[in-house]
Amino acid sequence: MRALLSVSDRTGLDAFARGLQDLGWELIATDGTRAALAAEGITSRSVEDVTGQPALLGGRVKTLHPKIHAALLARRDDPVHREELKREGIEPIDLVAVNLYPFAEHAASGKAGSMLLDQIDIGGATILRAAAKNYEHVVVVARPERYTAVLDELKQRNNVSLETRRVLASEAFSHTAAYDAAIASRFASEAGVQFPDELTLSLRKVRDLRYGENPHQQAAMYAVRGEDGAMTTMQQLHGKATSFNNMLDINAAWRVAVDFAQPTVAIIKHQNPCGVASDNEITKAYRRAFMCDSVSAFGGIVGANRIVTRELAEAMEGTFYEAIIAPGYEDEALPILRQRKNLEILAVPGHAIVGGRLARKDGGAFDYKRIAGGMLVQTPDESAADEGNFKVATERGPSLEELTDLLFAWRCVKHVTSNAIVLAKGLATVGVGPGQMSRVVAVETAVRKAGENARLAVMASDAYFPFPDGIEVAARAGVTAIIQPGGSLRDAMMIDTANKNHMAMLFTGRRHFKH
Repeated sequence: MRALLSVSDRTGLDAFARGLQDLGWELIATDGTRAALAAEGITSRSVEDVTGQPALLGGRVKTLHPKIHAALLARRDDPVHREELKREGIEPIDLVAVNLYPFAEHAASGKAGSMLLDQIDIGGATILRAAAKNYEHVVVVARPERYTAVLDELKQRNNVSLETRRVLASEAFSHTAAYDAAIASRFASEAGVQFPDELTLSLRKVRDLRYGENPHQQAAMYAVRGEDGAMTTMQQLHGKATSFNNMLDINAAWRVAVDFAQPTVAIIKHQNPCGVASDNEITKAYRRAFMCDSVSAFGGIVGANRIVTRELAEAMEGTFYEAIIAPGYEDEALPILRQRKNLEILAVPGHAIVGGRLARKDGGAFDYKRIAGGMLVQTPDESAADEGNFKVATERGPSLEELTDLLFAWRCVKHVTSNAIVLAKGLATVGVGPGQMSRVVAVETAVRKAGENARLAVMASDAYFPFPDGIEVAARAGVTAIIQPGGSLRDAMMIDTANKNHMAMLFTGRRHFKH
């Protein structure tokens, strides 16, 4: 039995190769892999020795040879194939372990031009495809994580089952498909093509989820290859397995919290903020976010953009939460949080605080939304507020205190499901009106939530007001200033209503719908 080894990722290579050799397998290896094996005292034949042909074009052509590919593609149960192999002096290859040049990693590191082109693996991808096509006769291993299982089967039964071979072949084709997708994406980007005619989305499974949106649905979480997002790199330090709904809310909590430079806490239910607050200290921010809607906070998700302190962990006692996500936790905070058996404690590594805010921002090139038979693709709504383009639309401009709260509310409202209204005061939400079909009802909801706190608060609307009724409701509640995109055919009516109520109003010129 013969195995061909050619790997860029050498994780577990020595143990796998030694295991094969102990079982009597002959090893063939490409130059780099052969050198790595030799360093571990493992002997192997060179590809050149098998093909009788030296590498060409500076190593670009090594394994692209009939003595390799006929050895992979020949069906052992076909007498014609067996006769041709015998006539050409070709021995079959029964197993390949191949993973490809790290193109995506080199692309992410900033390499370009010929240096990046040299990281496009032709020979390895061709070997994987050939072996996977002939999986009934060739075992194809594209992932180092599979080495142990393959060796175990070989030791137990001197063979690998057809079921395992089929799974391995599927993984090999997935590996080459993802590889090609990364190359196509990079080439499209370099060509300035934002929305290519064909878009291949390559996903890598991260974990199974406890269940889907409802308990009768199954679910898993996948990472988009080439994107290094917080949700797919976070570490779970404690608690039960995460569910589909919790992941959505954890994501929402994190995205809200990290959108602010100051210490900020967001409490989320059903992907909408119950409360958001910024302060000079993270525990103060939590207390003020909680006070926005302490009833709805029950069973919610807490997101913080600073290290969780012992004081914050103590402040959370007495309220049931599903999860908390933060850049990290003080040693004194974890024992307090871990007293809650099921609380999901999540840390996001690599998101250090630099210059007062998180050093890394999440978000890929596109947002995707599934529709029947297809996908909607858009660029993400991640642009910072361009305060220089904001326009004072009313006779009275906002005071400095009002302006500070308006900018805070404007940053909050883009994270609320449309139609969305946010009332804020002192860098904390006091009322949130999410997901209403009518904008005036969204205002009424936010005002009702705020109660007396609506007085002297400011209001943000994710889209323009089509009628003055929403502004009138806010004015009666004591709201003093408004920020909204503008752009309604009735903008003059909105301005007139605000002026009559001595309100300041800013037009941003940018809408923040969220569906």
